[in-house]
Amino acid sequence: MTTERHIGFELRAVNNLIKRYVAKTRPPELEDQNSIHGWAIGYFYDHREEEIFQRDFEAYFSIRRSTATNILKLMEKKGLITRQSVPRDARLKRICLTEKAVRIHEIITKDIGRLERELAQGISPEEQMIFFRILDKIKANLEVNND
Repeated sequence: MTTERHIGFELRAVNNLIKRYVAKTRPPELEDQNSIHGWAIGYFYDHREEEIFQRDFEAYFSIRRSTATNILKLMEKKGLITRQSVPRDARLKRICLTEKAVRIHEIITKDIGRLERELAQGISPEEQMIFFRILDKIKANLEVNND
């Protein structure tokens, strides 16, 4: 008897395995961090030479002002960001990473590299290219049907 496999089920199963692996192997320095803070730190790190304001953060992550406010307040409380006035308009507050956040970003980057190496183990570059092409098609199918 053969069992039919379903793309959605398999993707969900892999996602669950990745979440468990990340939780099990998470560096101690990241215990107090949640994923949105990691993504936000990465965004601010990649744009650290620019003036980034709350509205930019909202637009990039497609979130509401209230959600962004809550995330940023908690990040500020945890010592991950500061908000600094800009000379041309005291009402605007530029979001800047703290040294603590930069260290966390470095840890996250190393951790992601380790996870990627684990995921790609035994998979040739050609197989990876095929995998990504298939994922792109799946994403395109879902984007077309969700407009």
